[in-house]
Amino acid sequence: MRPEHHEGTGGAGLLVPMAWMYSEYIADEMLVTGDLMEPATLEYRAGRDALALTIFLSDGAAAQDLPAARVDELRLLTAYGAAWRRWVCARLEALERPTTRPGAADPDLALARAAWRWLEETEMLAADLDAVGPQGWPPPDEEDEGEGEAQVWTPAWQLGLPLGHLAVHLY
Repeated sequence: MRPEHHEGTGGAGLLVPMAWMYSEYIADEMLVTGDLMEPATLEYRAGRDALALTIFLSDGAAAQDLPAARVDELRLLTAYGAAWRRWVCARLEALERPTTRPGAADPDLALARAAWRWLEETEMLAADLDAVGPQGWPPPDEEDEGEGEAQVWTPAWQLGLPLGHLAVHLY
C-alpha cells in the first residue's frame, strides 16, 4: 500500500482498506462466537479468510449487526464448495476490471486477492474421517498399519469454507 495519495481532488490521505478490515472483523466475530476452533490454528485462519472473502465479495459488510436476511445469504453462499470457488473467481475478476484510473490501487481488493491466493495455494492436511468409527470396532491388523496411511492434502479453502459455513449457522 502506498502511504499517501496525491492524485485527484482528495488531497493527501491514507489508503485504508476499511471494507476488507470490517469483513474480516465480522468473520472473526462469527468464528469466535461459534467457538469452533482455536484462533491460533491454520484452520481458523482458513475459515476466517473464506468467510471474510464471502462477506467482502457479497457487496461488503453491513454497518450494524448482520440482519437475518444477510446471514441467510451468507449461509447459502458458503453451502457449496465448488460453486463457492467459481463464485469467488467470478466476483474477483469482475472487481479487477479497470473501473478506476490507472495507478489507483484498491487496498481492499489487494487484501481480498491476497486472502484468495493464500486459500488457493496453501494446502492443509485433511482429517482422516475413516479413522473415526464406533467404539466397538477391533483395532486394525499390524500388517495393515503401514498400507492405509495415505494423507490427503487439500487447498485451505476446502477446509475453511465448511468451518465458515458452520460458524454462520451458529451465529
